[in-house]
Amino acid sequence: MAGKVVLHYFNGRGKMESIRWLLAVSGVEFEEVFLTTHEQYEKHISDGDLMFGQVPMVEIDGMKLVQTKAILNYIAGKYNLYGKDIKERAMIDMYSEGLRDFMEMIMILCFTPPMELKTKLENIQAKATGRYLPVYEKALCGSQYLVGDQLSCADIHLLEATLMMEEKFPEILKHFPNVEAFQGRMKVLPTIHKFLQPNSMRKPQPDEVYVTTVKKVLNKLFLE
Repeated sequence: MAGKVVLHYFNGRGKMESIRWLLAVSGVEFEEVFLTTHEQYEKHISDGDLMFGQVPMVEIDGMKLVQTKAILNYIAGKYNLYGKDIKERAMIDMYSEGLRDFMEMIMILCFTPPMELKTKLENIQAKATGRYLPVYEKALCGSQYLVGDQLSCADIHLLEATLMMEEKFPEILKHFPNVEAFQGRMKVLPTIHKFLQPNSMRKPQPDEVYVTTVKKVLNKLFLE
């Protein structure tokens, strides 16, 4: 196992999916150990693997990293996806944090009671078109990337987020031509194209099996 990157999470998207995206785009092969029982989760805690009792957890470079933002920043820094200097990193962080806030709204939809789903979707769509997409549309005006002149983790997060948007709202990008064109450019990059193919490590939208497993493993505590 020495040298291998190992992801410990559920067999689904959740907070691990952005980590999978960064690794895949960087051309890094990784293995996954899926949590399926509460006993597995408790063992990680008793072994001291989970600093705050939360997953995701990633084994990389001899470390067991937790906390999603810390993991993403480590991978981005390691694989040259984190800008050229501290000012670029600050901009990358701002764009990335906005996208993570948005994606989390979609991420938790699968745990939403059916009677609340329609209202939640309407709220997400309104925020996507009124708060989030205009920011990225402006940033991409005359620019290939969100920050500087090279690919960053913020670009990868934006692609992931727009694909998630289109799964729920297929026509959502039609009024945001810069974002739509950006998505088209990103999808043909070799490692991204590979990750978007069937049978890749990319996970599908969450289903009832995923929801049930998460509840069972975490004993309904929702500590993702």
